Amino acid sequence: MGNDQHGVSVEERFEQNRPRLRLLALRLLGTLAEADDAVQESWLRVSRADVRAIDSFEAWVTTLASRVCIDMLRARAARRETLVGLHVDGIARVSRMVDPEREALLAEAIGSALLTVLETLSPPERVSLVLHDMFDVPYEEVAALLDKTEAAVRQLASRARRRVRDAPQSADVDAAREREVVRAFLAASREGNFDALLALLSPDAVSRADKVAAALGAETILGNTAIAQRIARGGLNPRYALVNGKPGLVGMVNGSLRVVLTFTIESGKIVEIHVTAGSDIVNRLDLVLLER
Repeated sequence: MGNDQHGVSVEERFEQNRPRLRLLALRLLGTLAEADDAVQESWLRVSRADVRAIDSFEAWVTTLASRVCIDMLRARAARRETLVGLHVDGIARVSRMVDPEREALLAEAIGSALLTVLETLSPPERVSLVLHDMFDVPYEEVAALLDKTEAAVRQLASRARRRVRDAPQSADVDAAREREVVRAFLAASREGNFDALLALLSPDAVSRADKVAAALGAETILGNTAIAQRIARGGLNPRYALVNGKPGLVGMVNGSLRVVLTFTIESGKIVEIHVTAGSDIVNRLDLVLLER
């Protein structure tokens, strides 16, 4: 396999492009499990190719990964599979999290509302829109990938663009508000800021703990005052995370996951906190740690 024409190892060049390729695959395929499969298949093809004469490795590997995704979309259509309840599933479970800051860029770059709209597009529409509008692939190259004329691809992209533009944006707006609330709650809990915590909680908020969390010292707490007092006393080292695609917190003790906090938020206020520590439940959660 060796090096490319710039003297850089092919593996290193691929790794430099991996986050971008994963983002591309996620937008085309809709789930990170499939996206990771597509990126891995792309690497296998790259590792077997002679890239020494390639002028632009980035453009070449983008086309290659696109072909892999298109093959997967066609296979899915042949099986008559559809994506139901499309969501941003976990990039990796806590046990195999690597470089969470880089993965965070991927996770938060994709809004659930955008993915839901993309899911409603036909595979050719999705490919045309994603490759041209989001990854700057020329129409003529997209046409070659889809085995269509350039005019047809332009029409597909235009139709997809209208559908995305006309889709309701409320879901992304709500998701952004939830992220702001949870991040503010994290900052206030780290500072032990009682007043800030109180302002983020609904007056009749409730914090519920599962049996394992209760055995570790958590408890069911009623009312924003009592919850704010308990959180302000500290005891955890919380970190911001995506939990099944939603903003949440994880409590770490000596570098190990101890507890997961998820939130129910209404009208910009936290109405319920769910404290989970049972390993049988935690191990089924898709967690993306977004900061140290």
